[in-house]
Amino acid sequence: MMSKNSVLVTLLCYFVIMSCFSQEDNYGIQLYQPLSSEKANCSQCNIAFRHKANEVKFSIIRENANLYFKVNDKRWFDTLFKNNEDGLAIDIVQKGRYDCDTVIDPNVQIRGVLIKPVYASLLKRGLKPIKNGSFRVLVGKVPENLVDTELEYNILFLGNKTLCRYQTIFNLQAYSWDLLDMGMYLDSLSLENKKIGKYGEDFKIKNKIMRFEIPFQKNKSSYEAADIKSLYDSLSLTDFNIEAINIKAYSSIEGSVEGNLKLQNQRANSIVQALQTYQKPTIENIVTTAENWVEFFNDIKGTEFAVLKDISKMEIKNKVASSLAQKIEPILKNHRKAVIKLELTRKDYYESINEEGLIEAFNTSIKTNDLLEASRIQNTLYNRLKYFEVSPDILDKLQIPAQLNYVRFLNNRSAFRYQLDERRILISKDELEQIKKLDPNNKRVNYNLVAIKFKMWRFKLTEINEADFITEINNLKNFGVEENLIERMRINFHIVKSERDMEKKDYNSKDESVEFIYDTYDDLALSDVDYFSLAQFLAYYSKIEWASQLLKHKVRSVNVDEDLLFYYLNLTLINKDLTKTDDYRTVMLNASTMNKLRYCSLFNAIEKNGVTFQLLEDIYLRDSYCDICN
Repeated sequence: MMSKNSVLVTLLCYFVIMSCFSQEDNYGIQLYQPLSSEKANCSQCNIAFRHKANEVKFSIIRENANLYFKVNDKRWFDTLFKNNEDGLAIDIVQKGRYDCDTVIDPNVQIRGVLIKPVYASLLKRGLKPIKNGSFRVLVGKVPENLVDTELEYNILFLGNKTLCRYQTIFNLQAYSWDLLDMGMYLDSLSLENKKIGKYGEDFKIKNKIMRFEIPFQKNKSSYEAADIKSLYDSLSLTDFNIEAINIKAYSSIEGSVEGNLKLQNQRANSIVQALQTYQKPTIENIVTTAENWVEFFNDIKGTEFAVLKDISKMEIKNKVASSLAQKIEPILKNHRKAVIKLELTRKDYYESINEEGLIEAFNTSIKTNDLLEASRIQNTLYNRLKYFEVSPDILDKLQIPAQLNYVRFLNNRSAFRYQLDERRILISKDELEQIKKLDPNNKRVNYNLVAIKFKMWRFKLTEINEADFITEINNLKNFGVEENLIERMRINFHIVKSERDMEKKDYNSKDESVEFIYDTYDDLALSDVDYFSLAQFLAYYSKIEWASQLLKHKVRSVNVDEDLLFYYLNLTLINKDLTKTDDYRTVMLNASTMNKLRYCSLFNAIEKNGVTFQLLEDIYLRDSYCDICN
C-alpha cells in the first residue's frame, strides 16, 4: 500500500506570444521566435517530451533558499539536456499577483522573477542521486527579498537558449489507495468497511446500513417521537439496534447562512433524540449542516429561474428572499431535508449471559447438533469481539470438530480470526486449506482462500503464477460465488499486476491492466470508497482524464463524500474548458458549502499543500475564489 503522498501533475504549455521583456532582462533567452526557428531550436526538447513515459516525474524542490530540479529518470534527463545550450530557468511567481483587487495581465510570458538559467554541462555535472531512486540538481536560489513571501516555481525548458516549454507544477493531493474491498465470507460477506482518504478506521463488520431522506416543512425545527415511529417501524428494527447515525441536514438557500445552519442543527438533533427513545443503547451520531446550493442549481436548469446562475450567491439570496420568494417556493421546498445513514447492529439476545456461559452454550449446541443455536451464539460472540468486549482467546475455547457438518463454523472462526488480526495471514491460509479438504467445493472457503492469496501476493509474502491465479479466480463461479464478486477480484488482479509490471518497467503490460480496469469498473456496483480507490489508481498512472470521468456523475449530489468531491476538484481544476461551465460552478459551490476552509486552501501555494495559487489565472476560478474566500 502506498503511504500518503503528493503526485505532481505538470501542465505543458507552448508560448508563441510576443515578449515584453528585453533580451538582457531575460538572460539572453529567446522568448519569441518564428515557428520555423522554434522547430529547429527545440527539436531535442520536443523529442524528449514526446517520448517521456507517464511514469517519469519531475518538479522543483525548495530547501531554505535553494531550488532543486528533481527527476525520477536519469535517462530521460540526459535526453532532455543533450546539447550544450539545452537548459532550464526558473520563473519565481508570487501569490500577491493574484490579489482580488489586482488586474492580471494574461499575455505576459514571465509571471514573476526570472532567475539565471542553467545549461546542460552544469546540470549533468550537478545531478546527484537521492532516496527512492530519484535525482536532483541545484538550479538557483530564491532572491533574498522574496524568501519570506508565498512563492511557486515555474520551469522554462530551453533549447539553444530558446524557450521551448513553460511548465507550471500542480500539486495533486493523494491518499493511500488499495484493492477493492473483498472482505471475507462468513455466513454472509463481511467487508472491511474502509473509509475514504485519510480518515481511516479500524476493522468493523458492517452488519447493515440503511439510507433514506426526511423532508422538513418550512421553519419547522423539531421532531417528536411520534413523528419518527412509522419510520422506525418501517426499518424492521425488531432484530436490530441503531448503532450510529450520520445526518447531513440541508436548508434551502434563502435566509442567512447562520440562521440556516442553526435551524438545520436543531432539526438533525431532534431526529437523533426521537430515534433514541426507541432503544436503550446510546446512538453515536455525526451531524453536518449546509445550504442546498447543489440541488438549487440542478433544479433551476431549464426554468425561468435559470438566469440566477450568472449572479453571485448573495445576489441570488436577495432575489429569492424578496421578489421571487413565492414563485420559486415549489423548487425550494424540495431542498429542505435530512439525508440519513443508519448503521445497524443485531440485538444481542444473550445479553444477560457472560462470556464463559456463551462458550459453554456454544459447545453444548455443537455436541447436541443444534446448529441453528450454535450459529446464533457464534455471531453473538463475534459481535462482542469486534467491540472488544471479550478477549480473542475465546475463539480457542470453541470446540468445533474437524468434520464436514461443521465446515461453516470452522470457516467462520478462521476468517474472523484473520479479520481481527491480518498479521496471522499465513496461519489463516493454512487453516482454510485444511478446511477445504473437508469440503472441496465450499463457496465460502474457496472465496476466502483467494482473498487471502491476494493480500499475500500484494505484500510479496508468496510467489504467484499469474496465469494460474487468474484461472483460480475465474473458477470461483464453479463453486457458486457471485459474478459481481469475481469481477471485483479480476480488477484487483490487474491492480496488483500493474504494480509488478511497473517494478519491471514493463509499461505496455501495465497499460493493458489499467485499460482493463477502466473498461470493466462500470459493470460493478461500487461504493464511494471503491470509486475513490479506483480514481486514485488511475491518477497514479497519469490517467487524469479517466479518473475525473470516473467521478464526474457523483460530484453534483449533495450526498457525495467530501474526500471524493475534493479529489475530483484536484483532478479537474486545471481544465479551463471545464471550469467555465455552469455544471462546474455547481460542483465548486457544493465543495465550498461542504467545507469552505478546505475549498479555499486548494488555492494555496504548493508548499502550503495547495494545488497551486496559479489556478487563479483562470478567470472563472478567480471569480469563485474572490466571491467565496476573499
